[in-house]
Amino acid sequence: MTERKIFGTDGVRDVANSGLMTPEAALSLGRAYVKATGSRRIVVGRDTRLSGQMLEGALVSGMSSEGAEVYLAGIIPTPGVSYSVQALGADGGAVISASHNPAEYNGIKFLGSDGCKLSDTDELAVEAMLYEPANSSPDIGAVHDMPVLVREYALHIAGMLSPDAVISGIAFDCAAGAASETVPILCGETLFSGMNSHIICSGYDGRNINKDCGVMHMDNITGYVTTHALALGFAFDGDADRVLISDKYGRVIDGDIILWVLGRWQKAVSGNDKVVATVMSNMALEKHLSDEGIRTIRCPVGDRYVLESMRKSGAGLGGEQSGHIIAFPFTGTGDGLCTAVLFLNALKYLKEDPSELVDKFGRYPQRLTSIKLNSPREELDMTAVNRIVSLYTWQVAGGRIYVRKSGTEPLLRILVEGPESTAVAGVSEELTSRLKVFLGEC
Repeated sequence: MTERKIFGTDGVRDVANSGLMTPEAALSLGRAYVKATGSRRIVVGRDTRLSGQMLEGALVSGMSSEGAEVYLAGIIPTPGVSYSVQALGADGGAVISASHNPAEYNGIKFLGSDGCKLSDTDELAVEAMLYEPANSSPDIGAVHDMPVLVREYALHIAGMLSPDAVISGIAFDCAAGAASETVPILCGETLFSGMNSHIICSGYDGRNINKDCGVMHMDNITGYVTTHALALGFAFDGDADRVLISDKYGRVIDGDIILWVLGRWQKAVSGNDKVVATVMSNMALEKHLSDEGIRTIRCPVGDRYVLESMRKSGAGLGGEQSGHIIAFPFTGTGDGLCTAVLFLNALKYLKEDPSELVDKFGRYPQRLTSIKLNSPREELDMTAVNRIVSLYTWQVAGGRIYVRKSGTEPLLRILVEGPESTAVAGVSEELTSRLKVFLGEC
């Protein structure tokens, strides 16, 4: 299959008002999406970035100019758009967000009528339509403001919480992002209101999304939880499709541990014994699930590939170490709020003490480093990179080395994992240094 040129693992992304994220580019993407998919009714949402409204106006103009009817949800999590597409019976959706990236970035990702992200093939079709002539027909689509969709999504999530799964003393770090509009509804009007809930980092100004908070700065929530003697803390990213958790000791419960908990719960309540995890997930996850008679299926990084593997294998659960978790039939895309609720349900069902999970999991030592690329990631010769990697693989007995290009940033990611922390650290440092020299010569 032809390689996509502008779409990464999570849509199109760039520094706002430049490159791929200018108003002109957004308008072209809106037109191309309608042309490629034939969507006539589309839900559009965004996160809290200053550039969001600018890009929203351009994107929607492109869509309506091709005759599509657009429903504006305003500031809403990515999974909120996914839910709204299905609830309204719309043909598709679009989210204007750069997820965990700093405020100066923005991005656009598209959804299908099932509320799931487009496949690689569909994104290639959108790219192919980018330079097609614009529609000159007088058939212009209407645009509707629908802020009620945020509330409907929040109440939908709250409805998943089992009344007996209530835990007193929890905090939510909204990352000054889209969760800032949904978490207050959860904590003010639903079962969460009786859980001694604390909301932090919910004030946004367009420039502070993900700044010193959320999943990219876990010390914020871990410090808050320990200082206030709470049971749990949930931290989201800018568009709230990811969640990481702090236990009462301030230790991070990452996506691997969440998958371990939800995987056992899933098997108990539905009988499904398959879990999809990416190549970045810790080897301990596979071992623990195997001990429970649960099969782990590995896939490339990106929740789009998690979803694809879930569909192919029949798995009901999948996710990433970073906190993207998809759980059928509850959601068709990564959903931080949904994951938080299901995690609470699973703790109650399994009679697990969340403060014991990190010790029980006992992850393999793992070192992840990144090297900034000086040229576009598409130009990097991974065959040459892998030849260098092969020289070090034998040094990590019982472990592994995995190197990949980031799908959202100009970075080369290097993962070294094994049973011995000293060997992992040494190989990671040597390999990273060797690759830096190689990349400097490219």
